[in-house]
Amino acid sequence: MKFRHLLLATLAVAVGVTGVFAAKVAAAAEQFIPMLVYRTGPYAPSGIPVANGFRDYYTLVNKRDGGINGVKVTFEECETKYNTKLGVECYEKLKNKGSTGASLVNPFSTGITYQLIPKAPVDKIPILSMGYGRTAAADGRVFKWIFNFPTTYWSQASAFIKYVSRKEGGWDKLEGVKIAHVYHNSAYGKEANPTLKVLAKKYGFKLTLLAVDHPGQEQKATWLQIRRLKPKWIFMSGWGVMNSVAIKEAAAINYPMDHFVGNWWSGTDADVIPAGDGAIGYTSTAFHDAGIGFKVHDDIIKYIYGGDLAKAKENNIGEVLYNRTLVNAMFGIEAIRTAMGKFGNKPMTGEQVRWGLENLDITEARLKELGMEGFTKPIKVSCADHETMGPLRIQQWDGKKWSFISDWIKPMREVVRPMIEKAAAAYAKEQNITPRAC
Repeated sequence: MKFRHLLLATLAVAVGVTGVFAAKVAAAAEQFIPMLVYRTGPYAPSGIPVANGFRDYYTLVNKRDGGINGVKVTFEECETKYNTKLGVECYEKLKNKGSTGASLVNPFSTGITYQLIPKAPVDKIPILSMGYGRTAAADGRVFKWIFNFPTTYWSQASAFIKYVSRKEGGWDKLEGVKIAHVYHNSAYGKEANPTLKVLAKKYGFKLTLLAVDHPGQEQKATWLQIRRLKPKWIFMSGWGVMNSVAIKEAAAINYPMDHFVGNWWSGTDADVIPAGDGAIGYTSTAFHDAGIGFKVHDDIIKYIYGGDLAKAKENNIGEVLYNRTLVNAMFGIEAIRTAMGKFGNKPMTGEQVRWGLENLDITEARLKELGMEGFTKPIKVSCADHETMGPLRIQQWDGKKWSFISDWIKPMREVVRPMIEKAAAAYAKEQNITPRAC
């Protein structure tokens, strides 16, 4: 009897040890990605579809594909309320989670990105600030750990001016044209100003800069100035409630909405729907499509929502910001997959993912495999160019949906890239960084 008890006890210990070992093996086969979100606070209408887009794409990769080459994606949300201090605290809380630590970080805030830039090379965690953050980080020779592809605020501003020039009948027609930039009074909102100033000097248009303080609900003074100045074109770099308030104010003074162009953070469903019919005709930039007409959406509805389209729509599927984070999450996952191609099918460290980001090459064929054919443009990143200056299009709201009203517009690389290199060189000197030879 004693022997039997001893045998059972030994087996129990063995099973326990095996179970612990199996759990450790399972944990070791997980790729952790932190999620800095803002489901609450004044920017929640924008933050919720962003958070849902990331969550759904990572979940899709696990359920449809079995992870990244067999490695499960794990993630954890941390609420920032779009507050820089809280964002940094979330980063510190999550950066060491997972078997290899955080793979990469998507701050989804220019303010948070600025604060994390000096931490990235120390913690060896790359930052993917897709279409936002510090524009100078496009120079990978100086900013080894920061990636802001497919395009930046400076490139976007140049493409906007190119669009205006076409509408006005040519570059020579810009002389004397009044253009106002209504911007969120933050690091984010100010990012486009240097490019707009350079182009105003180059082409002679009259630029007015109008800052709107956080969170942007009070804009009466701004729109009184617009009524007085009568700019022919307005460009807006807003976020959250600021955008819908601005659109309502523009409609109230009967401003021609097809001459009111938001940047890609000012052209979302949450911006136009609150303005009702007043938003009809409003336009914005975009580097991906809106709506749910793509296979990736079909897959999400099937694998995550069990075929329940209504439930998927409750979670923002097809909305502009939801779609944008599908693109963002896809870039991150494909960078990890690229890294695995070099380092093996196992959880990647932040340093290995950094290599994957810098060697990312997403072709038309790969987009088709991912269910994103025509959803966004192919991209190829390099050591020196962490942006790629991808093109954008102008989309317009018709009261129910967004539709494109322009072809793809390439940024003015001959203007923007020298500005980027100059700003990056200044940062390198200030921080005592020796630029890489790419």
